[in-house]
Amino acid sequence: MAAIKVYGSVISTATQRVFATLYEKELEFEVVAVNLGAGEHKKQPFLALNPFGQVPALEQGDLKLFESRAITQYIAHEYADKGTNLICAGKQMAILSVWMEVEAHQFDPVTSKLNWELIFKPMFGMTTDTAVVEENEAKLAKILDVYEARLSVSKYLACGCFTLADLHHLPNIATLSRTQCKKLFDARPHVSAWVADITARPAWAKVVAMQTNH
Repeated sequence: MAAIKVYGSVISTATQRVFATLYEKELEFEVVAVNLGAGEHKKQPFLALNPFGQVPALEQGDLKLFESRAITQYIAHEYADKGTNLICAGKQMAILSVWMEVEAHQFDPVTSKLNWELIFKPMFGMTTDTAVVEENEAKLAKILDVYEARLSVSKYLACGCFTLADLHHLPNIATLSRTQCKKLFDARPHVSAWVADITARPAWAKVVAMQTNH
């Protein structure tokens, strides 16, 4: 099997999603650093991998993929027999798909905006827009109420075991946990327990270590 190359940045939440999946699957891979500050993701040769100019991209032999969630699903299915089983069978797969969609269309837009305002803007010397923060904190609170209800009847989002539905949340949760938004997760006991569980996974610890060594 050809070597897996991941083009991206250790500070990119989308790239972290792919790293976490590869670590859960106990697969070896090569990281090809893309300098976002220098705008390498908006130029060739990276645009040959992702014409939309966003990290990450995966290359394995003649296979080239972009979009982090598409990459994680490829890894989970292609290496189903390796490491952690991140997918379900039958009707559970449908439930898994629902919660992956919830993460992509409900959770991610709001948490990404909050991370941009609270973490990345200060990092780049820009000013945080408090009105945007307040608006999105209110949206996140409503979303987490739905999660609290779901997690009161299921240990994880899709079923009784850890899957891609949970994993996809990790980068944004971990980043937001360094901000005032942590209180929104802490205030909901089932959400709080779920966050503590998934962020303590050894595979995620390896992703965190990559950022520390950056």
